Amino acid sequence: MKVSLKWLSDYVEVPSDIKAFCDKLDLTGTGVEGVDKLGAAFDGVVVGYVETCEDHPDSDHMHVVKVNVGGDEPIQIVCGAPNIAAGIKVPVATIGAVLPGDFKIKKSKLRGVTSMGMCCSKRELGMGTDHEGIWVLPEDAQIGQPIADFMGLTDTVLDLEITPNRPDSLSVVGFAREVGAMYAKPWTNPLQEMAAKLELSGDVEPNAVKIDVTDAVRCPRYTARVIHGVKVGPSPDWMVERLAAIGQRSVNNVVDVTNYILFLLGQPLHAFDLNKVKNADGVAHIVVRAAEDGEKLTTLDGEHRELTSDMTVISTPEQGAVALAGVMGGLDTEVTEETTDILLETAVFEPGRTSRTSRNLGLFSESSMRYERGVDDYDVEVRSAAAAALIVEVAGGTVARIGEDGCGIVDAWPAPSEQPHLQFRVKRFQAMMGADIPRDFIVDTLERLGCEVARTEDEDVLSVVSPTFRPDLPREIDLYEEVLRLYGMDNIPTTLPAGRGRIGVRTSAQLVDAKIHRTLSACGINETMTYSFAAGDDLDKLRMKEDGLGEAVELINPMNSEQAFMRRTVVPGLLRSVAHNQAHGVSNIQLYEIGTVFAAHEGDRKPKERRKLACVLAGAMDDKGWNTDPRAFDFFDGKGALEAIARELALPKVRFKALSAEDAPHLQPGRAAEMLSGGDVIGWVGELHPLAVAAYDAEGPVVAFELDMAALERNARPARDYVDVPQFPGVERDAAFVVDEAVTCEKIMQCMQSAGGKLLESVRLFDVYRDAERVGEGKKSMAFSLTYRAADRTLTSEEVDKAHEKLVTKVSKATGAEMRG
Repeated sequence: MKVSLKWLSDYVEVPSDIKAFCDKLDLTGTGVEGVDKLGAAFDGVVVGYVETCEDHPDSDHMHVVKVNVGGDEPIQIVCGAPNIAAGIKVPVATIGAVLPGDFKIKKSKLRGVTSMGMCCSKRELGMGTDHEGIWVLPEDAQIGQPIADFMGLTDTVLDLEITPNRPDSLSVVGFAREVGAMYAKPWTNPLQEMAAKLELSGDVEPNAVKIDVTDAVRCPRYTARVIHGVKVGPSPDWMVERLAAIGQRSVNNVVDVTNYILFLLGQPLHAFDLNKVKNADGVAHIVVRAAEDGEKLTTLDGEHRELTSDMTVISTPEQGAVALAGVMGGLDTEVTEETTDILLETAVFEPGRTSRTSRNLGLFSESSMRYERGVDDYDVEVRSAAAAALIVEVAGGTVARIGEDGCGIVDAWPAPSEQPHLQFRVKRFQAMMGADIPRDFIVDTLERLGCEVARTEDEDVLSVVSPTFRPDLPREIDLYEEVLRLYGMDNIPTTLPAGRGRIGVRTSAQLVDAKIHRTLSACGINETMTYSFAAGDDLDKLRMKEDGLGEAVELINPMNSEQAFMRRTVVPGLLRSVAHNQAHGVSNIQLYEIGTVFAAHEGDRKPKERRKLACVLAGAMDDKGWNTDPRAFDFFDGKGALEAIARELALPKVRFKALSAEDAPHLQPGRAAEMLSGGDVIGWVGELHPLAVAAYDAEGPVVAFELDMAALERNARPARDYVDVPQFPGVERDAAFVVDEAVTCEKIMQCMQSAGGKLLESVRLFDVYRDAERVGEGKKSMAFSLTYRAADRTLTSEEVDKAHEKLVTKVSKATGAEMRG
């Protein structure tokens, strides 16, 4: 939200040190995303005096004027405005100035005559809708003065990040209340004064407006007023300037009032052309109801929209839907220059439904942003009165005496919200905060925030009533947070936690996490963090099977269609990071993440959450050197990282089992494996399928793995078993087996380890050889280095030969292998 400090200063004293002010806002929970100095947008636009005005020699409507802008000599400008004339003062955009719409003023020729600038209308300066002619300035305007200074447009605007739980701060008045509480200074609420200006006139019209609210949850309150005889036209300068300061374009005086009240008081409004919503009997019958599936509405932006029953509409029995509740009005009932009578809507709509409607239609507005955070249903009639009085002030007309008693408003309020009545235990608060925050400060702070505070019979207990405009204060602990927020957490003294003999230690899961972080960091892989949200087609794009992953968890209010579900695997987010880095010229990418995945299961109220460790490797570990070419990552780099993790976590009986294309369609056949510890499946590793990589706009090859953190934690041991330094020498033997291509290295090594018994210390594959003539078609030779050793003696040649012969025989029988000489 943007806040003009000039506007804000009308209601509360604004600190002169803007930087210190912004720092304090950050500390109290209101993030400052930017500070804009207004007036800079009008650099190069100055007050000019038209000295001469002559007809253009080659045009029947253009003029050539000489304008004094405070320089040594007047400048020549070609102007086509009908009201340009000698002796008037006008805004002049000189060469180099940039007008709204990124329109840069340059030296040019118009029909052969040189023009050194432009005389401007209000619309060209973004300060109104008037484009009938040049903006004629008052005679007391100083020649050469910057237009921003002349119009008093110099201002400072803060771009604030208002958290979703603070809808009260989404207005100038609400923010003034916050600033007053921050600095313990008085602030002014103009609401009652503005509403007091409302005057009713004419005869009582008891049946002019009828309101039916079919669902009090969808619409807790709906009010309407009628204003006759308005004249729609340009807004006064002061209102245009206020709205322009916060980036709002002036439309017309009626619409501008609704925007002005929106930003001033935080109350969205909508003005209907009364004659377009009345029926044949002259009654405006407003029905607030659920939209019908397939119902159509053309909104003010000209878009034809198809609605669903989850949306709420403002309708009439004759016309159907005329506005989308809380989001945008309809085009058929908008206020135009021909409008003379208006129906002013001031209402409150359900936050969740408004948010879903806005997102499902991709239709976001200042009104929907406030409704989806929550608009207070108290004082709605007062805000409506303030808006009606202001419309009469700037557009003329009279406010009708509608309603049965001629009170001027028809009010449907079926479900008033309740104010929470809470206790505030002072000593408990002080003990929790670890500081003796004075009682007087607590009372003063709560009252400045809008709470009603009263002492009870117990001196240490305060009775507090939370205001309805603060829906984030339903509990006692929320009041604690508010007082602490404004007291300043930096003012809380540092203390040690209470308790004797307590020593903080890491849990086993935290120890496993720490070892994984250290290991992967040592492998040159960087930790990252991606969104927990995913697109509905992520698994299809990745080509991953859904077996064992559970059902997808769909979000009720997703940020966008690409984040409508909770992720079931971490890999797609990492692939998007790979694509993003590659698109920005980074080719060597090594990323890992420990994150949570989610899955729904039938019969469960809440989704299941599991932690996963995922990694992607793309490109190469090193850049090209003067004497070496980089080696691209392959399957064995991923497998090596997993072996390093297994070694650091002391996982027992780790093995890798080849995965077929049917088992893992998201991985390259022949470059995919499953990691096991004993009989427990830890995860998978492999090169991602090229189609999966391409689906995320990344360039392959990409090596990836994903492990289950729960399985790692189950199998991890504090340390590896201690093995004493060998006292007796080992004996090495080599064995080369010719086997069918289908026989895996894992199968042969399992047979050797089983047959070798206690004497076989280690087995290592050191060569794989294929040759159709020497080895045979469909065959391969696999050579292994074996080490035999006894812990209590030196082995003899006879013992080793006997053990080795037994091993070869068993491997040959089990795999059909032949020894290669």
